[in-house]
Amino acid sequence: MTDAATPQTGKRRRDAAATRQAILDAAVTAFTRFGYDGVGVRDIAQDAGVTAMLINRYFGSKEQLFAEAVDVSFAPRTVIAGTGADLPAETARALVRRTEPGAEELGPFLLMLRSAASPQAARIMREAIGRHAGRHLNEELSGAGAGVRAELMLSVQAGVWLMRSVLGTAALTDAPPDELAGRLTALFDVLANPGEAPADPGER
Repeated sequence: MTDAATPQTGKRRRDAAATRQAILDAAVTAFTRFGYDGVGVRDIAQDAGVTAMLINRYFGSKEQLFAEAVDVSFAPRTVIAGTGADLPAETARALVRRTEPGAEELGPFLLMLRSAASPQAARIMREAIGRHAGRHLNEELSGAGAGVRAELMLSVQAGVWLMRSVLGTAALTDAPPDELAGRLTALFDVLANPGEAPADPGER
């Protein structure tokens, strides 16, 4: 390889990386808005400014593209916060803050809701939850039934988001943030510390 060819190779590599990232960004947006079954490869390609052939080249299939989009979306700790003894209260406060009226939409929850009806998508999301939020909670919780308790915590989080942010039920939407966070902390305390008496919400 000549010196003159090296910059060209580097540019091609950068262009390939940028193209792949553009496709992935467009896929995350599309799957979050429309769900797995609601968007096709051609739609994503158009949004990314590429051809459907390029998507197949970089990702192999729509299913694999979805898997990478889910992994990117689920990797950040969207709601789970704190560690050790602080995890229940910090997670409760984060959940209340992130589901307040006018708060930024929680993309991972929307993606999950809009894609859950597809068996392929549901399998991919189960695996991603296990790698990310589920794994983190399993590492934090100890004692019998840690896996079940971790998934119950995730279920509470998803349910509060659905009732508060999507449906906008009156009791959860209008509840004072500190009171709601205290009640959620009590729930999370029970799940994180089995056998221990939950804290009084009024003390939080």
